[in-house]
Amino acid sequence: MIRTYKYKLYKTKKDKHIHDIINISGIIYNHCIALHRRYYKFYGKKLNIYQLQKHLTKLKKLPKYKYWKKVPSQSIQNITERINRAYTLFFKNQKKGIKTSPPSFKKVKKYKSFLLKGKTGYKLKNNVISLNGYKYKFWLSRPIEGTIKTVTVKRDNIGDIYICVTQEIKDSKFTVTTGKRVGIDFGMKTFLTLSDNSDIEAPLYHLKNLTKLKKLSNSLSKKKKGSNGRKKAKLQLAKLHIKIANQRRDYFHKLSNQLASNYDNIFIEDLNMKAMQKLWGRKVSDLAFSEFVNILEYKTNVIKIDRFYPSSKTCSKCGYVLDELDLKTKEWTCPSCNAKHQRDVNAAVNIERVGASTLAGEVVRTASAA
Repeated sequence: MIRTYKYKLYKTKKDKHIHDIINISGIIYNHCIALHRRYYKFYGKKLNIYQLQKHLTKLKKLPKYKYWKKVPSQSIQNITERINRAYTLFFKNQKKGIKTSPPSFKKVKKYKSFLLKGKTGYKLKNNVISLNGYKYKFWLSRPIEGTIKTVTVKRDNIGDIYICVTQEIKDSKFTVTTGKRVGIDFGMKTFLTLSDNSDIEAPLYHLKNLTKLKKLSNSLSKKKKGSNGRKKAKLQLAKLHIKIANQRRDYFHKLSNQLASNYDNIFIEDLNMKAMQKLWGRKVSDLAFSEFVNILEYKTNVIKIDRFYPSSKTCSKCGYVLDELDLKTKEWTCPSCNAKHQRDVNAAVNIERVGASTLAGEVVRTASAA
């Protein structure tokens, strides 16, 4: 089982060294993008990753690029691998007729991280990490117990630095503790509706802070570019965004702990987040369904059902499927058995039934077969 945990570094004057490595990584990234784009322009295909890595190794030996040596070699390899994956996806989308752009340049100041693999390029002991001869303390919020696969050094928009340690731990199978299971339906008004007829509202931290966000954004737009006032206003806005993200994440952890302690198996729909984003935009970002599911998945057994299963339109009593059900309709009566349904509760009950059947290996009726 692979798990990634995030630890915050104590602020010191030595942070400048880490910022320099990240900035140089951004320069190398942009250099690779330029080479890829030039190659694509002339030959219509992506640059071979191994040729690119050999070319970068030669460049590091030149006096002009001597400062690149501050960046660990495996971090440079990771940069080339990421760009290679992005170009592979770009060409796949082209074949499918999907209009996308090739990977683009990034501002060095906005470049966020560099990665170290295995046990090379760093030393980690207790709550101290050594990088290029410099030692940094961090808050050991949870013990590092597994085999370390990667260490990613990141910075956020306000200059704080974190290390993200990806480790391989023994797969502890979820044990039966309650004997309970539940189906969950995600909603735009009610965050979670459970098949046991309970529901959970979303705190909507972005919406609660929207007035402050607009005020700080307006203040930032009025400041002169390059001025100290603009830097301060930008920092205030970034701090508020980080605070909102932290509040949301903290809420998700507490909620997922509660669900994991109450239910052994949780069934949810495999949602199409991109389609939802197009329809509801900022509201979907504020609800952050995907982030919640990612947190929930490593705390308990989560089973996803087919996103095309008509959970809302199917009668949970007799199995009758409506031809159409408007999004505005919150309650409906089954024409077959006259059962009255609350839309979200009915969907959650169906999700639990289908998920339980899938878990047991039974054949589940699909939307097309209904």
